[in-house]
Amino acid sequence: MRSFLLIPLLFLLAGCVSAHPRSYVAGKVSSPPLIDGRLDDEAWSKAPWTEEFIDIEGEAKPRPRFRTRAKMTWDDEHFYVAAWMAEPHVWGSLTARDSIIYNDNDFEVFIDPDGDSHDYYELEVNALNTQFDLMLTRPYRCGGTYDIGWDIEGLQTAVAVEGTLNDPSDRDEAWTMEIAIPWASLASHANRPVPPEDGDHWWVNFSRVQWRHELEEGRYRRIPDTREDNWVWSKQDAIDMHRPQYWGRVQFSTAAPGTVQYVPGDDEHARTRLRRIHAAAEAWRGEHGQWPTSMEDLEGLWEPVDDPSLSPPILEAGDDGLVVRFEQDVDGGVRSWQLGPLCLLQAR
Repeated sequence: MRSFLLIPLLFLLAGCVSAHPRSYVAGKVSSPPLIDGRLDDEAWSKAPWTEEFIDIEGEAKPRPRFRTRAKMTWDDEHFYVAAWMAEPHVWGSLTARDSIIYNDNDFEVFIDPDGDSHDYYELEVNALNTQFDLMLTRPYRCGGTYDIGWDIEGLQTAVAVEGTLNDPSDRDEAWTMEIAIPWASLASHANRPVPPEDGDHWWVNFSRVQWRHELEEGRYRRIPDTREDNWVWSKQDAIDMHRPQYWGRVQFSTAAPGTVQYVPGDDEHARTRLRRIHAAAEAWRGEHGQWPTSMEDLEGLWEPVDDPSLSPPILEAGDDGLVVRFEQDVDGGVRSWQLGPLCLLQAR
């Protein structure tokens, strides 16, 4: 539910440009992992780790204090996620389902199956294995709303602690998590085959919320008036997880885990262009109080994508917000791209 809109104006004016989102190949397993929080199943043995998590705003910020990594795999029934989080003091306080779990330390999963930035899913779990899941119509800054009443039917999660939970008298090593998300629970708004077909790409990201703590009467509690750390797999360039265009790209493969290399989709350059233009336009609006009216307004604020298959972008500002359009030559045909209004990403 959190939404922090921090326009990265100085980031853009300094000439820095966000790199491609991170990518991962999720191989298919014949025997699913046992969802007990321990990552000792054969299903995980060949699945590669993601890169270590970084600060949500990117490499310019300090490295996270504790390491975090994740793995992914799947079968015909479920999408599986595993996470390993170094942690000297594992604690949690929230026990009611659909509590605002990020008020504790937590691990979060975000999924946008078709990458259009609309109708995406969020799941949060704390060290007590308390779940919070919701579906969002679109990002908050684009007028989106959320549905906490929506549940991932058949969701399985489990947590294991390398140490002791809620015991400040000792030092812990880490906590681990396993998640099994039924494909059937995502089908209603996926707008694409579920389960995925071989080679399909979905937009996925992970976040770890970490609070600094103190002891009060022998119990852990958050230090008042102190911001949380937000550590993610694929950086967001802002303290805002609700920017699906920055999420990582997961390629689903019917081959065994660890045997296939990632192959970028033919939409990578088009999406990168839209992401960069949108970030520059948000920076412009932050400085001028209105959307830019043409691409000329953004000259020097974004790095163009060198791809001759993309036509020059056209930018318009309407009553509902920003609209960017261009075309892409693909396999002898033409694909039309549009971002906006209301942050909707469409390809036809």
